[in-house]
Amino acid sequence: MMEFAALTYGLLASVILSVAQRNRRLALPHPPMLLYTGYLLCGISAGVSVILAYIALSQFVGG
Repeated sequence: MMEFAALTYGLLASVILSVAQRNRRLALPHPPMLLYTGYLLCGISAGVSVILAYIALSQFVGG
């Protein structure tokens, strides 16, 4: 299950970043779905990093 989530996240992030780069190069506006998906990936990344930092800190302090 973890492999599927990591593969899906990586594929989605790659597509979002490549489309955003292409739109910037061609001076086109970003579609709303692209922005929403990008913000969703950014929020997921931030949330997972906070959770993993908490787990690492609790392992370091507690044991």
